[in-house]
Amino acid sequence: MRPTPPVAKRVPTIRELHGERIEDEYDWLRAKDNPEVIAYLEAENAYTDAVMKGTEAFQDALYKEMLARIKEDDVTVPYRRGKYVYYSRTETGKQYPIHCRRRDVPGAPEEITLDLNRMAEGHAFLALGVYTVSDDGRLLTYSVDFTGFREYTLHVKDLESGALLADRVEKVSSAAWSADDSLLFYVTEDDAKRPYRLWRHRLGATADDLLLEETNELFRLGVFRSRSRKLVFAAARSFTSAEYRWLPAAEPFGAWRMIQPREKDHEYDVDHGVDPSGDRLWIRTNGGGRRNFRLVTAPLSDPGAEHWTEVLAHREDVMLEDFDVFARHVVVHEREDGLIRLRVRRLSDDVSHHVEFPEPTYEVDDEANAEFDADRYRFRYQSLVTPSSVFDYEMEGRTLALLKRTEVLGGYDPTRYRSERIHATAPDGTRIAISLVTRADAPRDGSRPMLLAGYGAYGLPYPVTFSSNRLSLLDRDVGIAIAHVRGGGEGGKRWHDAGRMLAKPNTFTDFIAAADHLVAQRYTARERLVIEGGSAGGLLIGAVLNRRPDLCAAAVMRVPFVDVINTMLDESLPLTVGEFEEWGNPKDRTFYDVMKTYDPYRNLRAAHYPALLVRTSLNDSQVMYWEPAKYVARMRARWPETLGLFKINMAAGHGGASGRYDYLREIAFDYVWILGRLGKIA
Repeated sequence: MRPTPPVAKRVPTIRELHGERIEDEYDWLRAKDNPEVIAYLEAENAYTDAVMKGTEAFQDALYKEMLARIKEDDVTVPYRRGKYVYYSRTETGKQYPIHCRRRDVPGAPEEITLDLNRMAEGHAFLALGVYTVSDDGRLLTYSVDFTGFREYTLHVKDLESGALLADRVEKVSSAAWSADDSLLFYVTEDDAKRPYRLWRHRLGATADDLLLEETNELFRLGVFRSRSRKLVFAAARSFTSAEYRWLPAAEPFGAWRMIQPREKDHEYDVDHGVDPSGDRLWIRTNGGGRRNFRLVTAPLSDPGAEHWTEVLAHREDVMLEDFDVFARHVVVHEREDGLIRLRVRRLSDDVSHHVEFPEPTYEVDDEANAEFDADRYRFRYQSLVTPSSVFDYEMEGRTLALLKRTEVLGGYDPTRYRSERIHATAPDGTRIAISLVTRADAPRDGSRPMLLAGYGAYGLPYPVTFSSNRLSLLDRDVGIAIAHVRGGGEGGKRWHDAGRMLAKPNTFTDFIAAADHLVAQRYTARERLVIEGGSAGGLLIGAVLNRRPDLCAAAVMRVPFVDVINTMLDESLPLTVGEFEEWGNPKDRTFYDVMKTYDPYRNLRAAHYPALLVRTSLNDSQVMYWEPAKYVARMRARWPETLGLFKINMAAGHGGASGRYDYLREIAFDYVWILGRLGKIA
């Protein structure tokens, strides 16, 4: 029997906004300390388990099938930093990586820096945050969270003795060593989890020095070292603006110096380099309306904007997404037509060339490039059919060396699958890219099921990555597609701008256009289509279903941001104030009028919704558990016929289970539910 929250016993929360009445009959679910709330969530889990009863054997089989493709005893490609090479490895039966290093000489023994499995003993969850070693290689500072609420505690470990020092700081978001290995800089969070204070800590001290405090709630502080190790940077960033200060790493008690004061709609990023004229800063900047960024340099002695020298001009059709500075080269990540290519620039003569990639859709990310004095660039390449592959690129010789390709056990053959990139047309004529993979022999006659995913927020491109887990769907004739909708970063900053704030509805109409295109082109049929999204992608799915409940057969919503107006009115919550620059502030009537057209919770109605699987975690600090809880409760009340399942991880956060085996169990559960809705369970 479905759980029923005892709403009748409670008075709905009612607020007036812009002359309108907003009633929330499930607001009581916010009371995490209320035993009735926990009992209700546990009842939801029990109901979900009851509905899924009889599939346990298939869940277990699918879990074992996915596990059998994974090399459980594995090791990452070591990277060099100072006198050591660092890597992590996994062991069969253990949930977490073991972080290690060894001297960079032949035959050097392994040193374990952190064994996350031992640290996780007695805890249902563990996440590692900061992990940075002092310049002399003797001390490690790291941070861990045992709840999933992303509340990290900073520790310092003596790697020579293995002893944990007494130094301990709560609520740390970032940290960096000075060149003096007895000094740490770190940033702490306020009650709304906003990183806002920068401190200096001398090991063993009981009182620390407050160096900076960010009072503007739109901005978040961070601290990090340059790759050259010469500078420490303190960055204050909002979604639309940035401000950097720097300090010589060897002068931790010196004065912090401004690079360029914050300006409206001006984002920039900084790193340090050296050329024949001396120390210089490299700056990626989108000031002056150059939304897709350009690359400039500035003298370290006087780095204000009036002294910037352009190295790479702004281009309307190319997003300058990232850059890495080395002693003799700069590597720039350029995104054009949604795809990344690498531009390598030699500093001695400013000659540049590109590293191109062959597949129609793929993903490229930088790997650990910890050494400044290096002529090899390490990156990770993968696609929907190519497993994650780590390469070293020789920047002078222009040669690629494959260091490691993730092994897929069981005889994986990429030729059995077909990867494509196609385009749909949005109602306003905009072309929307769709990345997809199917079995190579799959006919285009509408007979095959498909899982369509999307995100579309924060200017983040949806990654086109390989997953051996997906083979459990592909081998059962379920295709996988990704809709690269506006609000993401596939088309640069203007693509992001066209799907945020007042333009947010474009994200939803883009996704609908992608789904309709897949059906029209007979990649699938509407009754064989499942859609999914997580977090802001959960908002996408919720808004799409309210507009087009006939769009698909089923939907999966993971930690979905579905209670937009209520959340954006509560400035005490993590993220809310900063995200006024992504969604808008509903206290402003202009933004409220747009939000109320797409807010999934507000717009639930009596309609024939498809089957739903909604997931959340009790300790989520980004999308609070009560958003999906309220959403599911209201949906059932307004359309009781909907087959809705609500699954709550009672011991995790935004990303779900932290252990690799526990995570696989969650994926197996989801896939069994999806296959069941598609009639793929015998």
